[in-house]
Amino acid sequence: MRILHVLDHSLPLHSGYTFRTLAILREQRALGWETVHLTTPKQGAATMLQEDVDGLLFYRTPSSEGCGLFTQMRLTTLRLAEVVQETQPDLIHAHSPVLNALPSLRVARQRRMPVVYEVRAFWEDAAVDHGTTTEGSIRYRVSRAMETYALRKADQVTTICEGLRADIAKRGLSPDRITVIPNAVDVGKFRFGTEPDPGLRRQLGLDGAFVLGFIGSFYAYEGINLLVEAARRMLVRLPNLRVLLVGGGPQENNLKAQVAAAGMHDKVIFSGRVPHDQVQRYYDLIDVLAFPRLPMRLTELVTPLKPLEVMAQGRMFVASDVGGHRELVRHGETGFLFRAGDPAALEASVIEILNQRDSWSKFKAQARRFVEVERTWANSVSRYREVYSRALARHGRRVDL
Repeated sequence: MRILHVLDHSLPLHSGYTFRTLAILREQRALGWETVHLTTPKQGAATMLQEDVDGLLFYRTPSSEGCGLFTQMRLTTLRLAEVVQETQPDLIHAHSPVLNALPSLRVARQRRMPVVYEVRAFWEDAAVDHGTTTEGSIRYRVSRAMETYALRKADQVTTICEGLRADIAKRGLSPDRITVIPNAVDVGKFRFGTEPDPGLRRQLGLDGAFVLGFIGSFYAYEGINLLVEAARRMLVRLPNLRVLLVGGGPQENNLKAQVAAAGMHDKVIFSGRVPHDQVQRYYDLIDVLAFPRLPMRLTELVTPLKPLEVMAQGRMFVASDVGGHRELVRHGETGFLFRAGDPAALEASVIEILNQRDSWSKFKAQARRFVEVERTWANSVSRYREVYSRALARHGRRVDL
């Protein structure tokens, strides 16, 4: 069984997208399947045709800086046709965005091959958050129409959570064409209950502090501004509170301005982006993590990876009650939920956790057990067996899986 994965981007770039991809490839190879990998122009301007990264061979799509969306799709189509001719896969597995699905469908139609389309988020919703379009605009409607077209034409559709599955079903797909392959974690890669590095804690000025923190990209939908506001309110009763923000992104300047306006420059630490192999050291410094995602279509539908990762580490955390979090977090058992968009509710949730310090070890053990039993990549990836069988069957083909 040979599967050609068409990807937005891959290693050496680091993102939740690449981490999910690597887990899928690792587990599929463990099942005895052969995987081939093509990235689109979104990988970045490049002239190389192939690149070996950590033992995986990635076919690249040569491109130049700043090429438009339709040029990206044209380049992807041409390169995909070449890779299909060279590698002769049994099927094409296109991963979102839809800019990958449409070229895959075109090439597959010419070769009479099945296509599995994996939706990790809808392209139109991501564009709304990044400010390149607005919900209901012409561009939004066109993007949504393209997505719906790709979903209906694919032989099988997979997605990462129930929220996205329900939305896909509303677009006219029958239940037997949609399968949820949920996000998971490799618990062996996360250390449980490790102690903070005293040198790093001292370097960041966190000695003797209660540390509330966020690690990730600073996008508007993450609601980090609510975390800063909740911390400002908590300082009255928790003068030793410090906020550690690890990462960077579009909202960084706005957050720094908010901190300055609140006079909290000595209470909020911006570490900047840190190397991936150093992130664990920063996690170890944080007493309670916060995921204050704002209520909007993207966050209601899509489940993030971060809560699962912190459960694997046995970290205490609070998360807003958007749909993507409610699907992952069992309130009062594996984590704590609060009313989305409300800094007072975030404050109350953190105080609730502090009042239950004697039970922290129990909560941490429950969270770790949840991911060990219910959210392993081996369990998730095994679901592709039936997906691929159905896709091949639609073309009158059978492959030993």
